[in-house]
Amino acid sequence: MSAPPKKAFPLRLDPALYAAIERSAASDLRSVNAQVECLLREALGRRGVKLAEPMRAKRGRPPKESE
Repeated sequence: MSAPPKKAFPLRLDPALYAAIERSAASDLRSVNAQVECLLREALGRRGVKLAEPMRAKRGRPPKESE
């Protein structure tokens, strides 16, 4: 089962804000996109907005097929 497609949209940010997010993402070993998503989820959680857990893509090798 694959993860559902994500919604893409343009986002304009102040360059200083983008640089801060970029630094934060690097320290957490995430992409800027993943960091923005994480920060938004945290902010919504603090406001009491309930979200479903994100579907994580399966990693690693697929299981061997039995013969």
